[in-house]
Amino acid sequence: MGLRLKFGAVLIATLALGNCAGFETPGNLEPVATGAGYQAQYRAPDVTRNAANLLRSAQINASKCRPPRGGVAGKTDGLAAQALRGERLSRNDLVNIRVGDDETFNGDYVVSRDGTLKLPFLSPIRAQGRSTDAIEADIANQLVSLDFFADQPRVSVRVADYASVSIGVSGAVFEPRASEIGGVPGDQVDSRRQEALGAAGEGRNLSVALRSAGGVRPDADISAIEVRRNGRLYTLDMRGVFEGRNASDIMLLTGDEVTVPSRDCFQEELMRPSPISPPGISLFLSNLTQPAGGNAPAGIGRDVREVPYGTRYLQAVISANCVGGARASSGDRSAVLFSRNPVTGISVVVERSIEDLIRRADRDDYDPFLLPGDALACYDSTVTNVGEVGRVLGILGFTLATTL
Repeated sequence: MGLRLKFGAVLIATLALGNCAGFETPGNLEPVATGAGYQAQYRAPDVTRNAANLLRSAQINASKCRPPRGGVAGKTDGLAAQALRGERLSRNDLVNIRVGDDETFNGDYVVSRDGTLKLPFLSPIRAQGRSTDAIEADIANQLVSLDFFADQPRVSVRVADYASVSIGVSGAVFEPRASEIGGVPGDQVDSRRQEALGAAGEGRNLSVALRSAGGVRPDADISAIEVRRNGRLYTLDMRGVFEGRNASDIMLLTGDEVTVPSRDCFQEELMRPSPISPPGISLFLSNLTQPAGGNAPAGIGRDVREVPYGTRYLQAVISANCVGGARASSGDRSAVLFSRNPVTGISVVVERSIEDLIRRADRDDYDPFLLPGDALACYDSTVTNVGEVGRVLGILGFTLATTL
């Protein structure tokens, strides 16, 4: 009786391993099969390999796009860019003020929380959002009106250090949030640069704010990025970033709110590195069991691997050591991509036969772009699976023999 039970256990184990060889096609809540998912490249390959379908995914994606709100590139944001262009002060900025022929007012000043500069004997001078030229004029006018000078004095206002600013970014970005950008930690301050009175404010630019929120999504309408400042709404065109033109990369101030509208479609032209794209993709990986015994021997980090923004599925599976090896035992591998629609938050699972996709002439049509937070799992070939069955049965047989 005990022998029959042991053989029964071996039989059950064999059947269980056999059942593991096949899986149903992953189900998705979104209409991925028809190309109506976040990107049309998620749809299943057409078995006919019809040449007329080449690059059809790009056409499907583009057909869902609303016209850019910004209109003709480079001609829509002139007034907004002009109003916001240049270096403007914000709270906590450090400035050096000098008044010719009178050292009473000379010194370093910090823009107060209320957005003003407070010089001795003068009324607070509004500084938030204003240029140094405008502040120089206000100081000179007050000095004359208060009889400190009979004629307009020479006044110099120079920025010694730009502080960080608190801004909010929402809309078609990967990580909408309120964040703090710009500024230099105290232990990294370059005193010589401060003494030179030539502080730079690149860390407070619009592009930095967009990156601090994870970068713009592929559905973003970068022709009409909105900046709300002091109750006024400005619209800026950032398409020049991807088109090799000058873009309106303005300086931001504390309290600014940035909103990126969506075109409701996947734009492949935005899937490449840029100053407003995600800095890269942290790809979660689960590697094959053969020939590598784990992630470490396969050259994969414990949790993730960094890949450039714009990386595609096939590039990722090659990076994960899921492609190549002995043809006899490695010709039938597959990989599963786990993604999430950044607009709806709904997860998507896409399975591909790696070798089949490599050999298709229309591979680009079904080769999805990776998005931040994606995960990739590799499955071994049928030959490897059979080998695993044999290995397990050998272990069970040995166990059975030693117990008889």
